[in-house]
Amino acid sequence: MTAAGNPSERGPRLAGPSQQAPAEELIDAGFAWEIADAPLLHHGLNLADLAHVLDLRSRELIPRHAAADLVSVLLEAHSTDAGDFPYEAASGEVYNSRERHFVARIGDSAGWLHAGRPRREAARVALRLLLRSQTARLIEAGAEFALVASSVAADHAETFMGDQTYLQQAQPSTFGHYLLGFVPPSLRDGERFSAALHQVNTSPGGAGCVNGSRLLDDRNTIAADLGFDGVIAHTRDAMWQTDVFIDLLATSASMIANQAKLAEDLEIWASQEFDYVDLAGPFTRASVLMPQKRNPYSLSIIRGASGVLIGRMSGFLAVVKSPSARSDNLIFAYGEIPRALDFTARVSALTTGVVRTLDVNAPRMWSELERGFTQATDLAEYVMVAAGIDYRTAYHVVGRVVREASRRELSGLDITAEMLDDAAEELCGRRLLLEPEALAEALDPRRIVATRRATGGASPPEVRSMAEEFTATAVELRTRAVEEQQRYARAEEMLLAQAAELVAAP
Repeated sequence: MTAAGNPSERGPRLAGPSQQAPAEELIDAGFAWEIADAPLLHHGLNLADLAHVLDLRSRELIPRHAAADLVSVLLEAHSTDAGDFPYEAASGEVYNSRERHFVARIGDSAGWLHAGRPRREAARVALRLLLRSQTARLIEAGAEFALVASSVAADHAETFMGDQTYLQQAQPSTFGHYLLGFVPPSLRDGERFSAALHQVNTSPGGAGCVNGSRLLDDRNTIAADLGFDGVIAHTRDAMWQTDVFIDLLATSASMIANQAKLAEDLEIWASQEFDYVDLAGPFTRASVLMPQKRNPYSLSIIRGASGVLIGRMSGFLAVVKSPSARSDNLIFAYGEIPRALDFTARVSALTTGVVRTLDVNAPRMWSELERGFTQATDLAEYVMVAAGIDYRTAYHVVGRVVREASRRELSGLDITAEMLDDAAEELCGRRLLLEPEALAEALDPRRIVATRRATGGASPPEVRSMAEEFTATAVELRTRAVEEQQRYARAEEMLLAQAAELVAAP
C-alpha cells in the first residue's frame, strides 16, 4: 500500500495553520454570519484586547514598543465606529478579520496579541462585557414597568370591576388589584436577572482554550481591569459554559410572557364589546380601510414578542445540546443573545408606555359588575354563616337562585331573602329567614371588596399598601442596576486611561 493510501503513514488531519484560502461557501455561510455580529462585539473586543496587552506588558512578556504599537492601534479601533471598521468575511471570522487589519497597520507587533490567548477568548470576554450592560438595563426596564404599574394600580384601588377567570366574571375586585398582579412576577424576574448578572460579570480572561496558559499565572488582573467581579473558577468552564446564557434567555422570555398576558387581556378589554380600557392614540394604529377602527397595534407587538423570545430560547437550547468544547455552542450566541436581550428591553419599555397612558373606563366596569352575579361566592358564605348550614348546601341554594334570577333578567343586586327562602325550602325543606338589611350588605360589591383585608387582598388599603411595597422593591432593583452600570463605566475609563498612559510614555 502506498503512503497516500495508508492512514497510519499520513500526518494528522488539518494539523497546523492552513495556508489555503477559505472556500466561498464557508465565507458565505460561516464567516459572514459571524461578521454580521461584529458591531455587537466591537466595543467589548477592543476593551478585551487592551486589557490583555496591558496585562502582558505588566508581566514584561511583551516589548514596550510592541505594546505601545498594539495599544495605539486598539485605541484607534476603539474610537472607530463598528460600521467603519474593516470587518470583512473574506478575511475570516471577527478575530481574524481584526488581526489582518492590525497586521496591515503595525506589522509583526500585532502578533503579540496572540500570546497566552486563543482566538475565541477575546470574543467570550467581549460577549460578557456586552451582556452585563444589557442585563443591568433589563433590570432597569423591569423595575420601570413595576413602578408604573404600581402607580396606576394605586390610582385605581377603588375602580371596581368583576375580576374574571376564563373570561367569565368571578368575584368583585378592582382594576388596581388586577393590574398589581403583574408586578410581583416582574420583580421576581428582576431578582433572577440580578442573579444572572452576578454570573455574567465574571471573567473568562486568561482561561485559554481549556486549561489556561503558562504565561498567565494570575487571571485576576484582567478581570479587575475590565470591572468583572472575579474570574470563572474552572478554565474549561470559563470558555465553554452556556447555562448562564440560558438563564438570561429564559428570564427574558418570562419577563415578556408576563407582559404578554396583560396585553392579551387589554386587547380583549379594549374591544367595543367590553370597552373597559382604551389605549392612548400613540400606541395604536388606524385601519387604512375601515374608518371606524383604531387597532391596538402595540399589544400585538408585545404578544408576538413573547413567542419570538420563546423561539430564541428554544433555538439556543437546540444548539448547545452538542458535545462540550464545540464552537457551535457559542458562535450563534454572539448575535442571538444580545439581540434577544435588546428586544426584551424595547418590548418592556413599550408595555410600560401602554400602561402609563392607559385610559380606564371605570363607569363601564361598574355597570358590568352591577348586572352580573360576582357576589355569588360571598352570598353563599353569608348564607352558611347566617343560616348555620354547610357550605355545599348554601352553594346549591345560591346557584339555584342565580339561575332563576338570570332567567328573569335580574342581577345579583336584585336577589331577595324570599328568593333564597324559596330555593332553600325546595332543596332542604327549610327557610333561611335572612335579614334583608344584612343580605343587602352581603350583595354590595363595594362592601365585598372592603372585606378583602388579608395580605394580598383587593381592599383599597391593601392594594395601596402592596403598591407602596412593590414600588420600594422596584426602586431598590433600579438603583442597584444603575450603580452597576456606573461601575462598569468607571472601569472602562480607567482601562482607557492606562492604555493612553502607556502610549504617551517615553
